[in-house]
Amino acid sequence: MRSDNIKKGLERAPHRSLLKSVGLTDEEMSLPFIGVVNSWNEVIPGHIHLDKLAEAVKAGIRMAGGVPFEFNTIGICDGIAMGHIGMKNSLPSREIIADSVELMVGAHQFDGMVMIPTCDKIVPGHLMAAGRLDIPAIVVTGGPMMPGIVGDEPRDVISLFEAVGQRQGGKLSDMDLKNLEDYACCGAGSCAGLFTANTMACVTEALGLSLPGCATAHAVDAKKIRLAKQSGMKILELVEKGTAARQIVTDESLDNAIRVDMAIGGSTNTALHLPAIAREFGLGLPLSRFDEISRETPHLINLRPGGNRYLIDFERAGGVPAIMQRLHDRLHLDVNTVSGKTLKENLDDFIIINPRANKEIIATPESPVHPEGGIAVLMGSLAPLGSVVKQSAVNQKMLKHSGPARIFDSEELAMKAIMETKIKPGDCIVIRYEGPKGGPGMREMLSPTAAIAGMGLIDSVALITDGRFSGGTRGPCIGHVSPEAAIGGPIALVRDGDIIEIDIPGRILDTRVSQEEMEKRKKMWKAPSPKVTKGYLARYEKLVSSSDKGAVFQ
Repeated sequence: MRSDNIKKGLERAPHRSLLKSVGLTDEEMSLPFIGVVNSWNEVIPGHIHLDKLAEAVKAGIRMAGGVPFEFNTIGICDGIAMGHIGMKNSLPSREIIADSVELMVGAHQFDGMVMIPTCDKIVPGHLMAAGRLDIPAIVVTGGPMMPGIVGDEPRDVISLFEAVGQRQGGKLSDMDLKNLEDYACCGAGSCAGLFTANTMACVTEALGLSLPGCATAHAVDAKKIRLAKQSGMKILELVEKGTAARQIVTDESLDNAIRVDMAIGGSTNTALHLPAIAREFGLGLPLSRFDEISRETPHLINLRPGGNRYLIDFERAGGVPAIMQRLHDRLHLDVNTVSGKTLKENLDDFIIINPRANKEIIATPESPVHPEGGIAVLMGSLAPLGSVVKQSAVNQKMLKHSGPARIFDSEELAMKAIMETKIKPGDCIVIRYEGPKGGPGMREMLSPTAAIAGMGLIDSVALITDGRFSGGTRGPCIGHVSPEAAIGGPIALVRDGDIIEIDIPGRILDTRVSQEEMEKRKKMWKAPSPKVTKGYLARYEKLVSSSDKGAVFQ
Protein backbone atom coordinates (compact mmCIF):
# COMPACT_ATOMS: atom_id res chain seq x y z
CA MET A 1 0.00 0.00 0.00
CA ARG A 2 1.10 3.55 -0.72
CA SER A 3 0.46 4.46 2.93
CA ASP A 4 3.17 1.98 3.97
CA ASN A 5 5.57 4.84 3.20
CA ILE A 6 4.44 6.51 6.43
CA LYS A 7 3.68 3.54 8.69
CA LYS A 8 5.79 0.44 7.95
CA GLY A 9 9.29 -0.43 9.12
CA LEU A 10 11.67 0.41 11.94
CA GLU A 11 12.42 3.89 10.64
CA ARG A 12 8.72 4.77 10.69
CA ALA A 13 8.36 4.42 14.47
CA PRO A 14 8.22 8.25 14.86
CA HIS A 15 5.53 8.43 12.18
CA ARG A 16 3.46 5.73 13.90
CA SER A 17 3.79 7.57 17.18
CA LEU A 18 2.42 10.73 15.59
CA LEU A 19 -0.44 8.77 14.06
CA LYS A 20 -1.20 7.19 17.44
CA SER A 21 -1.33 10.66 18.92
CA VAL A 22 -4.43 11.35 16.82
CA GLY A 23 -6.02 8.14 18.09
CA LEU A 24 -4.96 5.36 15.70
CA THR A 25 -4.50 1.83 17.02
CA ASP A 26 -1.98 -0.82 16.01
CA GLU A 27 -4.80 -2.67 14.25
CA GLU A 28 -5.55 0.37 12.07
CA MET A 29 -1.92 0.63 10.97
CA SER A 30 -2.41 -2.39 8.72
CA LEU A 31 -5.48 -0.96 6.96
CA PRO A 32 -5.67 1.33 3.90
CA PHE A 33 -5.50 5.05 4.70
CA ILE A 34 -8.16 7.06 2.84
CA GLY A 35 -8.17 10.85 2.52
CA VAL A 36 -11.59 12.46 2.87
CA VAL A 37 -11.20 15.73 1.00
CA ASN A 38 -13.93 18.03 2.27
CA SER A 39 -14.70 21.59 1.16
CA TRP A 40 -17.16 22.21 3.99
CA ASN A 41 -17.47 25.76 5.30
CA GLU A 42 -20.10 28.02 6.84
CA VAL A 43 -20.29 30.50 3.96
CA ILE A 44 -21.59 28.57 0.95
CA PRO A 45 -25.13 27.16 0.95
CA GLY A 46 -23.88 24.31 -1.22
CA HIS A 47 -21.31 23.40 1.43
CA ILE A 48 -22.89 23.97 4.82
CA HIS A 49 -24.01 20.33 5.00
CA LEU A 50 -20.82 18.68 3.78
CA ASP A 51 -19.72 17.93 7.34
CA LYS A 52 -22.67 15.51 7.51
CA LEU A 53 -21.73 13.93 4.18
CA ALA A 54 -18.16 13.51 5.39
CA GLU A 55 -19.40 11.62 8.44
CA ALA A 56 -21.35 9.30 6.12
CA VAL A 57 -18.30 8.81 3.87
CA LYS A 58 -16.12 8.01 6.87
CA ALA A 59 -18.71 5.52 8.14
CA GLY A 60 -18.60 3.77 4.77
CA ILE A 61 -14.80 3.69 4.78
CA ARG A 62 -14.75 2.13 8.25
CA MET A 63 -17.43 -0.42 7.31
CA ALA A 64 -15.30 -1.53 4.37
CA GLY A 65 -12.13 -1.83 6.45
CA GLY A 66 -10.32 1.45 5.85
CA VAL A 67 -9.11 4.32 8.00
CA PRO A 68 -10.49 7.77 7.03
CA PHE A 69 -8.58 11.03 7.46
CA GLU A 70 -10.64 14.16 6.81
CA PHE A 71 -9.08 17.45 5.74
CA ASN A 72 -10.45 20.62 4.20
CA THR A 73 -9.94 22.89 1.22
CA ILE A 74 -11.09 26.46 0.74
CA GLY A 75 -14.34 27.23 -1.06
CA ILE A 76 -15.82 30.42 -2.52
CA CYS A 77 -19.52 31.10 -3.15
CA ASP A 78 -19.86 32.60 -6.63
CA GLY A 79 -23.27 34.02 -5.81
CA ILE A 80 -21.98 35.97 -2.80
CA ALA A 81 -18.83 37.01 -4.69
CA MET A 82 -20.87 38.11 -7.75
CA GLY A 83 -21.04 41.66 -9.03
CA HIS A 84 -18.15 43.19 -7.08
CA ILE A 85 -14.39 42.96 -6.72
CA GLY A 86 -14.68 39.71 -4.76
CA MET A 87 -15.48 37.80 -7.96
CA LYS A 88 -11.85 38.25 -9.06
CA ASN A 89 -11.00 35.55 -6.52
CA SER A 90 -13.40 32.88 -7.71
CA LEU A 91 -11.76 31.27 -10.74
CA PRO A 92 -8.24 31.61 -9.26
CA SER A 93 -9.41 29.59 -6.25
CA ARG A 94 -9.66 26.53 -8.51
CA GLU A 95 -5.86 26.30 -8.80
CA ILE A 96 -5.33 26.71 -5.04
CA ILE A 97 -7.86 23.95 -4.33
CA ALA A 98 -6.12 21.56 -6.71
CA ASP A 99 -2.71 22.46 -5.29
CA SER A 100 -3.81 22.06 -1.68
CA VAL A 101 -5.26 18.59 -2.30
CA GLU A 102 -2.09 17.57 -4.12
CA LEU A 103 0.07 18.73 -1.21
CA MET A 104 -2.03 17.09 1.52
CA VAL A 105 -2.36 13.74 -0.25
CA GLY A 106 1.25 13.76 -1.42
CA ALA A 107 2.60 14.52 2.05
CA HIS A 108 0.49 11.92 3.85
CA GLN A 109 0.59 9.19 1.20
CA PHE A 110 -3.07 8.22 1.30
CA ASP A 111 -4.01 5.05 -0.59
CA GLY A 112 -7.16 6.61 -2.02
CA MET A 113 -9.47 9.57 -1.52
CA VAL A 114 -13.13 10.47 -1.43
CA MET A 115 -13.66 14.07 -2.49
CA ILE A 116 -16.64 16.11 -1.24
CA PRO A 117 -17.18 19.37 -3.18
CA THR A 118 -20.35 21.03 -4.46
CA CYS A 119 -19.93 24.42 -6.10
CA ASP A 120 -18.59 26.12 -9.19
CA LYS A 121 -14.78 26.18 -8.98
CA ILE A 122 -14.54 23.69 -6.16
CA VAL A 123 -15.68 20.62 -8.09
CA PRO A 124 -13.20 21.23 -10.94
CA GLY A 125 -10.43 21.95 -8.44
CA HIS A 126 -11.02 18.53 -6.87
CA LEU A 127 -11.15 16.83 -10.26
CA MET A 128 -7.91 18.48 -11.35
CA ALA A 129 -6.24 17.13 -8.20
CA ALA A 130 -7.60 13.65 -8.90
CA GLY A 131 -6.00 13.66 -12.33
CA ARG A 132 -2.72 15.05 -11.06
CA LEU A 133 -2.38 12.55 -8.19
CA ASP A 134 -3.73 9.54 -10.13
CA ILE A 135 -4.72 7.44 -7.13
CA PRO A 136 -8.12 5.76 -6.56
CA ALA A 137 -10.67 8.56 -6.15
CA ILE A 138 -14.44 8.96 -5.89
CA VAL A 139 -16.32 12.27 -5.87
CA VAL A 140 -19.44 12.84 -3.77
CA THR A 141 -20.94 16.12 -4.92
CA GLY A 142 -23.09 17.78 -2.26
CA GLY A 143 -26.31 18.01 -4.26
CA PRO A 144 -28.70 20.73 -5.42
CA MET A 145 -30.80 23.04 -3.27
CA MET A 146 -34.56 22.65 -3.42
CA PRO A 147 -36.27 25.55 -5.20
CA GLY A 148 -37.83 28.09 -2.86
CA ILE A 149 -41.54 28.75 -3.12
CA VAL A 150 -42.58 32.40 -3.44
CA GLY A 151 -46.19 33.22 -4.26
CA ASP A 152 -46.91 29.55 -5.01
CA GLU A 153 -44.15 29.51 -7.66
CA PRO A 154 -40.72 27.86 -7.50
CA ARG A 155 -37.83 30.33 -7.41
CA ASP A 156 -34.03 30.30 -7.20
CA VAL A 157 -31.12 32.72 -6.83
CA ILE A 158 -31.42 33.86 -10.46
CA SER A 159 -34.90 35.09 -9.60
CA LEU A 160 -33.18 37.53 -7.23
CA PHE A 161 -30.52 38.70 -9.67
CA GLU A 162 -33.18 39.38 -12.30
CA ALA A 163 -35.43 41.00 -9.68
CA VAL A 164 -32.83 43.75 -9.28
CA GLY A 165 -33.48 44.86 -12.86
CA GLN A 166 -37.22 44.38 -12.45
CA ARG A 167 -37.25 46.59 -9.35
CA GLN A 168 -35.11 49.21 -11.08
CA GLY A 169 -37.53 49.21 -14.01
CA GLY A 170 -40.54 49.59 -11.72
CA LYS A 171 -41.90 46.12 -12.50
CA LEU A 172 -41.55 44.81 -8.95
CA SER A 173 -42.53 46.22 -5.56
CA ASP A 174 -40.28 46.41 -2.51
CA MET A 175 -42.43 43.77 -0.81
CA ASP A 176 -42.16 41.41 -3.78
CA LEU A 177 -38.40 41.82 -3.73
CA LYS A 178 -38.29 41.18 0.02
CA ASN A 179 -40.34 37.99 -0.36
CA LEU A 180 -37.94 36.73 -3.03
CA GLU A 181 -34.97 37.65 -0.85
CA ASP A 182 -36.41 35.77 2.13
CA TYR A 183 -37.65 32.60 0.44
CA ALA A 184 -36.06 31.97 -2.98
CA CYS A 185 -32.92 30.34 -1.54
CA CYS A 186 -34.35 27.94 1.00
CA GLY A 187 -31.47 25.96 2.49
CA ALA A 188 -28.50 23.71 1.88
CA GLY A 189 -27.36 22.77 -1.61
CA SER A 190 -26.07 24.24 -4.85
CA CYS A 191 -28.47 26.75 -6.45
CA ALA A 192 -31.57 24.99 -7.74
CA GLY A 193 -31.16 25.42 -11.52
CA LEU A 194 -28.66 24.06 -14.02
CA PHE A 195 -25.99 26.62 -13.20
CA THR A 196 -22.26 25.85 -13.06
CA ALA A 197 -22.25 23.89 -9.80
CA ASN A 198 -24.95 21.44 -10.86
CA THR A 199 -23.55 21.25 -14.38
CA MET A 200 -20.17 20.21 -12.97
CA ALA A 201 -21.84 17.61 -10.74
CA CYS A 202 -23.54 16.12 -13.80
CA VAL A 203 -20.26 16.22 -15.73
CA THR A 204 -18.49 14.45 -12.85
CA GLU A 205 -21.03 11.65 -12.85
CA ALA A 206 -20.85 11.41 -16.65
CA LEU A 207 -17.05 11.13 -16.43
CA GLY A 208 -17.55 8.07 -14.24
CA LEU A 209 -16.05 9.62 -11.10
CA SER A 210 -19.29 9.65 -9.04
CA LEU A 211 -21.64 6.77 -8.34
CA PRO A 212 -24.76 6.68 -10.55
CA GLY A 213 -27.43 9.11 -9.37
CA CYS A 214 -25.07 11.25 -7.30
CA ALA A 215 -25.25 14.45 -9.35
CA THR A 216 -28.95 15.17 -8.93
CA ALA A 217 -29.56 13.61 -5.49
CA HIS A 218 -30.52 16.70 -3.51
CA ALA A 219 -28.67 18.02 -0.50
CA VAL A 220 -31.65 17.42 1.82
CA ASP A 221 -32.41 13.93 0.50
CA ALA A 222 -31.37 10.87 2.54
CA LYS A 223 -30.38 9.34 -0.80
CA LYS A 224 -27.33 11.62 -0.72
CA ILE A 225 -26.28 10.24 2.68
CA ARG A 226 -26.63 6.69 1.38
CA LEU A 227 -24.56 7.52 -1.70
CA ALA A 228 -21.90 9.04 0.54
CA LYS A 229 -21.72 5.85 2.62
CA GLN A 230 -21.62 3.70 -0.51
CA SER A 231 -18.84 5.88 -1.93
CA GLY A 232 -16.85 5.41 1.28
CA MET A 233 -17.24 1.66 0.93
CA LYS A 234 -16.51 1.64 -2.79
CA ILE A 235 -13.19 3.47 -2.47
CA LEU A 236 -11.77 0.45 -0.63
CA GLU A 237 -12.73 -1.75 -3.56
CA LEU A 238 -10.95 0.60 -5.96
CA VAL A 239 -7.86 0.63 -3.74
CA GLU A 240 -7.84 -3.17 -3.58
CA LYS A 241 -8.14 -3.42 -7.38
CA GLY A 242 -5.62 -0.61 -7.95
CA THR A 243 -8.12 1.35 -10.07
CA ALA A 244 -6.67 4.86 -10.21
CA ALA A 245 -8.35 8.02 -11.54
CA ARG A 246 -6.65 7.93 -14.95
CA GLN A 247 -8.18 4.52 -15.58
CA ILE A 248 -11.58 6.18 -15.27
CA VAL A 249 -11.07 9.47 -17.10
CA THR A 250 -10.01 8.92 -20.71
CA ASP A 251 -10.59 10.65 -24.05
CA GLU A 252 -13.73 8.53 -24.40
CA SER A 253 -15.16 9.43 -20.99
CA LEU A 254 -14.41 13.11 -21.67
CA ASP A 255 -16.45 12.84 -24.87
CA ASN A 256 -19.26 11.23 -22.87
CA ALA A 257 -19.16 14.06 -20.34
CA ILE A 258 -19.26 16.75 -23.02
CA ARG A 259 -22.15 14.99 -24.74
CA VAL A 260 -24.15 14.90 -21.50
CA ASP A 261 -23.26 18.56 -20.93
CA MET A 262 -24.62 19.43 -24.39
CA ALA A 263 -27.77 17.35 -23.88
CA ILE A 264 -28.65 19.02 -20.57
CA GLY A 265 -27.78 22.57 -21.76
CA GLY A 266 -25.10 23.10 -19.12
CA SER A 267 -23.04 26.12 -18.14
CA THR A 268 -20.49 27.62 -20.53
CA ASN A 269 -17.98 27.37 -17.69
CA THR A 270 -17.47 23.71 -18.58
CA ALA A 271 -15.54 25.00 -21.61
CA LEU A 272 -13.03 26.38 -19.08
CA HIS A 273 -13.04 23.56 -16.57
CA LEU A 274 -13.03 20.42 -18.71
CA PRO A 275 -9.90 21.43 -20.69
CA ALA A 276 -8.18 22.22 -17.38
CA ILE A 277 -9.26 18.85 -15.95
CA ALA A 278 -8.21 17.00 -19.11
CA ARG A 279 -4.77 18.56 -18.89
CA GLU A 280 -4.27 17.20 -15.37
CA PHE A 281 -5.22 13.75 -16.61
CA GLY A 282 -2.57 14.01 -19.33
CA LEU A 283 -5.16 14.48 -22.08
CA GLY A 284 -5.80 17.19 -24.66
CA LEU A 285 -9.18 18.84 -25.09
CA PRO A 286 -9.38 21.67 -27.65
CA LEU A 287 -12.27 24.13 -27.47
CA SER A 288 -13.36 22.98 -30.93
CA ARG A 289 -14.33 19.58 -29.50
CA PHE A 290 -17.21 21.17 -27.59
CA ASP A 291 -18.66 22.55 -30.81
CA GLU A 292 -18.17 19.30 -32.73
CA ILE A 293 -20.07 17.32 -30.10
CA SER A 294 -22.72 20.04 -29.70
CA ARG A 295 -23.55 19.97 -33.41
CA GLU A 296 -24.36 16.26 -33.25
CA THR A 297 -26.03 16.11 -29.82
CA PRO A 298 -29.68 17.06 -29.22
CA HIS A 299 -30.65 19.24 -26.25
CA LEU A 300 -33.01 17.04 -24.24
CA ILE A 301 -34.03 18.86 -21.05
CA ASN A 302 -34.99 22.51 -20.60
CA LEU A 303 -33.71 23.43 -17.15
CA ARG A 304 -33.26 26.84 -15.56
CA PRO A 305 -32.03 29.35 -16.66
CA GLY A 306 -32.95 28.56 -20.28
CA GLY A 307 -36.14 26.71 -19.37
CA ASN A 308 -38.56 26.55 -16.46
CA ARG A 309 -37.57 23.22 -14.90
CA TYR A 310 -35.42 22.80 -11.80
CA LEU A 311 -32.90 20.17 -10.76
CA ILE A 312 -35.56 18.48 -8.63
CA ASP A 313 -37.51 17.83 -11.86
CA PHE A 314 -34.38 16.33 -13.44
CA GLU A 315 -33.81 14.14 -10.37
CA ARG A 316 -37.39 12.83 -10.42
CA ALA A 317 -37.07 12.07 -14.14
CA GLY A 318 -34.03 9.86 -13.59
CA GLY A 319 -31.09 12.29 -13.54
CA VAL A 320 -27.85 11.73 -15.44
CA PRO A 321 -28.44 7.99 -16.00
CA ALA A 322 -31.74 8.82 -17.74
CA ILE A 323 -30.02 11.32 -20.05
CA MET A 324 -27.24 8.81 -20.78
CA GLN A 325 -29.81 6.10 -21.47
CA ARG A 326 -31.42 8.43 -24.04
CA LEU A 327 -27.98 9.00 -25.60
CA HIS A 328 -26.70 5.44 -25.24
CA ASP A 329 -26.08 4.84 -28.95
CA ARG A 330 -23.91 8.00 -29.07
CA LEU A 331 -21.80 7.20 -25.99
CA HIS A 332 -18.66 5.16 -25.35
CA LEU A 333 -20.29 2.43 -23.27
CA ASP A 334 -17.20 0.37 -22.45
CA VAL A 335 -15.54 3.03 -20.27
CA ASN A 336 -14.81 2.27 -16.62
CA THR A 337 -16.60 3.99 -13.74
CA VAL A 338 -16.00 4.19 -9.98
CA SER A 339 -18.94 1.82 -9.47
CA GLY A 340 -16.59 -0.94 -10.58
CA LYS A 341 -18.78 -1.50 -13.62
CA THR A 342 -18.65 -0.19 -17.16
CA LEU A 343 -21.02 2.56 -18.23
CA LYS A 344 -23.04 -0.02 -20.18
CA GLU A 345 -23.47 -2.14 -17.05
CA ASN A 346 -24.54 0.92 -15.04
CA LEU A 347 -27.13 1.84 -17.67
CA ASP A 348 -28.41 -1.73 -17.83
CA ASP A 349 -28.93 -1.56 -14.05
CA PHE A 350 -30.72 1.78 -14.41
CA ILE A 351 -33.14 0.43 -17.01
CA ILE A 352 -34.09 -2.40 -14.64
CA ILE A 353 -34.86 0.12 -11.88
CA ASN A 354 -36.34 2.84 -14.14
CA PRO A 355 -37.60 1.21 -17.33
CA ARG A 356 -39.18 4.46 -18.59
CA ALA A 357 -37.57 7.78 -17.77
CA ASN A 358 -40.04 10.68 -17.70
CA LYS A 359 -40.48 11.88 -21.30
CA GLU A 360 -42.28 15.05 -20.24
CA ILE A 361 -39.10 16.24 -18.51
CA ILE A 362 -36.41 14.53 -20.62
CA ALA A 363 -37.15 14.63 -24.32
CA THR A 364 -36.15 11.93 -26.78
CA PRO A 365 -33.48 12.42 -29.47
CA GLU A 366 -36.25 12.02 -32.04
CA SER A 367 -38.18 14.96 -30.56
CA PRO A 368 -35.61 17.14 -28.73
CA VAL A 369 -35.95 20.53 -27.10
CA HIS A 370 -33.36 21.78 -29.61
CA PRO A 371 -31.63 19.80 -32.36
CA GLU A 372 -28.18 20.90 -31.18
CA GLY A 373 -26.49 20.91 -27.79
CA GLY A 374 -26.38 23.71 -25.26
CA ILE A 375 -23.04 25.35 -26.06
CA ALA A 376 -21.80 26.89 -29.31
CA VAL A 377 -18.25 28.04 -30.00
CA LEU A 378 -18.11 31.23 -32.08
CA MET A 379 -15.05 32.47 -33.94
CA GLY A 380 -14.35 35.40 -36.21
CA SER A 381 -12.59 38.74 -36.38
CA LEU A 382 -13.64 39.61 -32.81
CA ALA A 383 -12.69 36.20 -31.40
CA PRO A 384 -9.96 34.58 -33.52
CA LEU A 385 -9.29 31.92 -30.86
CA GLY A 386 -12.91 31.40 -29.96
CA SER A 387 -15.75 32.42 -27.65
CA VAL A 388 -18.65 30.51 -26.10
CA VAL A 389 -22.40 31.03 -25.74
CA LYS A 390 -25.17 28.95 -24.18
CA GLN A 391 -27.25 28.79 -27.35
CA SER A 392 -29.99 26.76 -25.67
CA ALA A 393 -30.79 29.83 -23.51
CA VAL A 394 -30.99 32.29 -26.44
CA ASN A 395 -34.29 33.44 -27.91
CA GLN A 396 -34.70 32.29 -31.51
CA LYS A 397 -34.85 35.86 -32.81
CA MET A 398 -31.46 36.69 -31.27
CA LEU A 399 -29.56 33.77 -32.78
CA LYS A 400 -28.53 36.22 -35.48
CA HIS A 401 -28.02 39.83 -34.47
CA SER A 402 -26.05 42.90 -35.48
CA GLY A 403 -25.87 46.14 -33.60
CA PRO A 404 -23.67 48.98 -32.41
CA ALA A 405 -21.02 48.28 -29.80
CA ARG A 406 -21.35 49.88 -26.38
CA ILE A 407 -17.85 49.63 -24.89
CA PHE A 408 -17.10 49.29 -21.16
CA ASP A 409 -13.67 48.61 -19.72
CA SER A 410 -15.04 46.95 -16.57
CA GLU A 411 -18.14 45.22 -15.26
CA GLU A 412 -18.86 48.13 -12.92
CA LEU A 413 -19.03 50.65 -15.77
CA ALA A 414 -21.38 48.41 -17.73
CA MET A 415 -23.62 47.80 -14.72
CA LYS A 416 -23.82 51.54 -14.04
CA ALA A 417 -24.98 52.22 -17.61
CA ILE A 418 -27.55 49.41 -17.42
CA MET A 419 -29.01 50.61 -14.13
CA GLU A 420 -29.15 54.19 -15.47
CA THR A 421 -31.20 52.86 -18.45
CA LYS A 422 -28.58 53.98 -20.96
CA ILE A 423 -28.72 50.70 -22.91
CA LYS A 424 -31.12 50.60 -25.85
CA PRO A 425 -32.67 47.72 -27.79
CA GLY A 426 -30.27 46.48 -30.47
CA ASP A 427 -27.10 47.43 -28.57
CA CYS A 428 -24.16 45.06 -28.23
CA ILE A 429 -22.63 45.59 -24.79
CA VAL A 430 -18.89 44.82 -24.78
CA ILE A 431 -17.29 44.33 -21.36
CA ARG A 432 -13.53 43.96 -21.70
CA TYR A 433 -10.36 43.81 -19.60
CA GLU A 434 -12.13 41.18 -17.50
CA GLY A 435 -10.30 38.11 -18.87
CA PRO A 436 -7.99 35.78 -16.93
CA LYS A 437 -5.12 38.28 -17.03
CA GLY A 438 -7.09 41.49 -17.45
CA GLY A 439 -9.42 40.99 -14.49
CA PRO A 440 -7.37 39.42 -13.17
CA GLY A 441 -9.46 36.39 -12.46
CA MET A 442 -12.06 36.39 -15.28
CA ARG A 443 -15.11 37.54 -13.36
CA GLU A 444 -18.57 36.16 -14.08
CA MET A 445 -21.05 38.76 -15.35
CA LEU A 446 -24.33 37.56 -13.88
CA SER A 447 -25.29 40.94 -12.44
CA PRO A 448 -25.30 42.79 -15.81
CA THR A 449 -27.00 39.95 -17.68
CA ALA A 450 -29.64 39.47 -14.99
CA ALA A 451 -30.31 43.22 -14.84
CA ILE A 452 -30.75 43.30 -18.62
CA ALA A 453 -33.15 40.35 -18.36
CA GLY A 454 -35.06 41.99 -15.52
CA MET A 455 -35.49 45.15 -17.58
CA GLY A 456 -36.96 43.16 -20.47
CA LEU A 457 -34.00 43.70 -22.84
CA ILE A 458 -32.56 40.18 -22.94
CA ASP A 459 -34.19 39.47 -26.30
CA SER A 460 -32.92 42.65 -27.94
CA VAL A 461 -29.49 43.31 -26.39
CA ALA A 462 -26.35 41.16 -26.70
CA LEU A 463 -23.51 41.04 -24.17
CA ILE A 464 -19.96 40.13 -25.16
CA THR A 465 -16.97 39.80 -22.85
CA ASP A 466 -13.49 38.37 -22.43
CA GLY A 467 -14.70 37.50 -18.94
CA ARG A 468 -17.24 34.81 -18.12
CA PHE A 469 -20.96 34.45 -17.69
CA SER A 470 -22.58 32.59 -14.85
CA GLY A 471 -24.25 29.27 -15.44
CA GLY A 472 -27.37 31.19 -14.43
CA THR A 473 -27.10 33.56 -17.39
CA ARG A 474 -29.63 33.45 -20.20
CA GLY A 475 -29.84 35.33 -23.49
CA PRO A 476 -27.29 36.20 -26.20
CA CYS A 477 -24.36 36.46 -23.79
CA ILE A 478 -21.02 35.54 -25.38
CA GLY A 479 -18.05 35.02 -23.08
CA HIS A 480 -14.46 33.75 -23.05
CA VAL A 481 -13.57 35.97 -26.06
CA SER A 482 -9.99 35.07 -26.96
CA PRO A 483 -7.44 36.57 -27.22
CA GLU A 484 -8.48 38.78 -24.32
CA ALA A 485 -8.21 42.57 -24.26
CA ALA A 486 -5.31 42.66 -21.78
CA ILE A 487 -2.98 41.06 -24.31
CA GLY A 488 -4.20 43.14 -27.24
CA GLY A 489 -6.89 40.89 -28.66
CA PRO A 490 -9.34 42.41 -31.16
CA ILE A 491 -11.86 43.02 -28.36
CA ALA A 492 -9.44 45.69 -27.05
CA LEU A 493 -9.62 47.53 -30.37
CA VAL A 494 -13.39 47.80 -30.80
CA ARG A 495 -14.87 51.28 -30.35
CA ASP A 496 -18.30 52.66 -29.50
CA GLY A 497 -20.56 52.48 -32.53
CA ASP A 498 -18.67 49.74 -34.39
CA ILE A 499 -21.16 47.23 -35.74
CA ILE A 500 -20.85 43.77 -34.24
CA GLU A 501 -22.30 40.77 -36.05
CA ILE A 502 -23.41 37.63 -34.22
CA ASP A 503 -24.41 34.47 -36.07
CA ILE A 504 -24.79 31.64 -33.57
CA PRO A 505 -25.96 28.99 -36.08
CA GLY A 506 -23.04 30.01 -38.32
CA ARG A 507 -20.68 30.12 -35.29
CA ILE A 508 -19.50 33.65 -36.16
CA LEU A 509 -18.58 36.64 -33.98
CA ASP A 510 -17.35 39.50 -36.19
CA THR A 511 -16.88 43.22 -36.11
CA ARG A 512 -17.70 45.17 -39.24
CA VAL A 513 -14.39 47.03 -39.18
CA SER A 514 -11.79 46.57 -41.92
CA GLN A 515 -8.60 44.68 -41.23
CA GLU A 516 -6.62 47.76 -42.17
CA GLU A 517 -8.44 49.87 -39.59
CA MET A 518 -7.96 47.23 -36.92
CA GLU A 519 -4.23 47.14 -37.66
CA LYS A 520 -4.05 50.93 -37.26
CA ARG A 521 -5.80 50.70 -33.92
CA LYS A 522 -3.48 47.91 -32.86
CA LYS A 523 -0.44 50.12 -33.41
CA MET A 524 -2.01 52.80 -31.18
CA TRP A 525 -3.02 50.37 -28.44
CA LYS A 526 -1.07 50.28 -25.18
CA ALA A 527 -1.16 47.44 -22.69
CA PRO A 528 -2.89 48.49 -19.45
CA SER A 529 -1.09 48.57 -16.14
CA PRO A 530 -1.84 45.58 -13.88
CA LYS A 531 -4.89 46.16 -11.70
CA VAL A 532 -3.37 44.12 -8.87
CA THR A 533 0.29 44.36 -7.89
CA LYS A 534 0.56 42.18 -4.80
CA GLY A 535 -0.67 38.91 -3.36
CA TYR A 536 -2.05 35.82 -5.04
CA LEU A 537 -3.96 37.62 -7.81
CA ALA A 538 -0.74 39.36 -8.94
CA ARG A 539 0.94 35.96 -9.21
CA TYR A 540 -2.13 34.55 -10.92
CA GLU A 541 -2.06 37.29 -13.56
CA LYS A 542 1.53 36.39 -14.44
CA LEU A 543 0.94 32.64 -14.65
CA VAL A 544 -2.53 32.17 -16.11
CA SER A 545 -3.14 31.13 -19.73
CA SER A 546 -5.94 32.31 -22.01
CA SER A 547 -9.51 31.12 -21.60
CA ASP A 548 -9.44 29.01 -24.78
CA LYS A 549 -6.79 26.90 -23.01
CA GLY A 550 -8.88 26.58 -19.84
CA ALA A 551 -7.26 29.49 -17.95
CA VAL A 552 -4.68 27.10 -16.50
CA PHE A 553 -1.29 28.01 -15.08
CA GLN A 554 1.43 28.02 -17.73
